[in-house]
Amino acid sequence: MPLEPWEDGLVQTLEPRREAAPNSYSGIYGLNRFPFHSDLAHWRTPPRYLLLRCITGYADVPTFLIDGHDLIDGVTLDLLGRAIFKPRRPRDGSVSLLRLCEPVEDDVRIRWDEVFLKPASKIGELADLRVREWLSTCKPTALSLTEPHDTLLIDNWRMLHARSSILPGRENRVIERVYLEELH
Repeated sequence: MPLEPWEDGLVQTLEPRREAAPNSYSGIYGLNRFPFHSDLAHWRTPPRYLLLRCITGYADVPTFLIDGHDLIDGVTLDLLGRAIFKPRRPRDGSVSLLRLCEPVEDDVRIRWDEVFLKPASKIGELADLRVREWLSTCKPTALSLTEPHDTLLIDNWRMLHARSSILPGRENRVIERVYLEELH
């Protein structure tokens, strides 16, 4: 079931930008590599899945993926489950306290975003440090969307993802994104 997170429709068109709104990854990082994150991690319930579809792609501009279960193994479920974070800014007029890892159904939901989530406890500060350390040494999987209609489905509750730097001549890369609440 598709999820419409903003008023601009179900499909967002993602294009590299040197400059963009300051509250966006493009506004912060421009054409540089994006850090690993879960999309909309600052929401009480982030979208379950995100679908990325290539319009114009390049083999040398991959999406990087890390399995959150590897993160749990590296940092520990105990620490991630006790770590409390808060969104960088209020959402809908309030600030929710969020755990980096929480039980959901028969699994766990993992969230991470070093930009839009900030530690809200001493354990959160420790988890923030440990996650950043672990991410700096892990070996991600790189997947490139190169041909029109190449599609990548990401479990946003399990996987962290990042965009590589945009190389000169690759600024016309275009990816479409759709959020899904569930798969049928």
